[in-house]
Amino acid sequence: MTPVIQLAGGLAAEKESAEVTDWAARIGWLVGLALFVALIYWLMREGWKWRGTLQSDLPELPDAPDDLGAAKLTMSGRYHGSTTAGQWLDRIVAHGLGTRSRVELTLTDAGLDVVRPGATDFFIPAGALREAVLGKGIAGKVLTEGGLLLVTWEHGDRLIDSGFRSDHAAEHNEWVDAINSMINKTNTTNTTDKTETEGAR
Repeated sequence: MTPVIQLAGGLAAEKESAEVTDWAARIGWLVGLALFVALIYWLMREGWKWRGTLQSDLPELPDAPDDLGAAKLTMSGRYHGSTTAGQWLDRIVAHGLGTRSRVELTLTDAGLDVVRPGATDFFIPAGALREAVLGKGIAGKVLTEGGLLLVTWEHGDRLIDSGFRSDHAAEHNEWVDAINSMINKTNTTNTTDKTETEGAR
């Protein structure tokens, strides 16, 4: 047998050997990977439940009044979550506030109505609004500068930041101006009422 034929035969045998697959090892590796992913998912779920338990002192979210009044502004977009005010990684999950979803916002003199298809709706009374600013991140979601409308509001004894993104980000500035104007108006009214009450004593 010539060396060329021997070489060709050796290459053919090596090729056939390479096609043999160790299925037991591959299946074991896939099962191990699936178990690892399942463990990570379970730990995340338990962490979410534990965080919800820690936040069980948060009161139930207020419902919108029957008569909201005329809409000042409306927005369609996404709700990206809520955190403790000033701490953008301290996610609040109690009462469904941690669930990201589509959102329909309506701002009226009564407050901010947050309607979330597939998630819990809530209402922020005008008197609970504290500030509106433009931001870029909340609870693990990072966007471009000014890509997020952050609304700070008071619920129970806690200040909360809630993040919203409009389908048309150019609307954010108008919302910041409108909400802050409402807050200033409410604060001025409350100060005037308090002064008049004290003066009448």
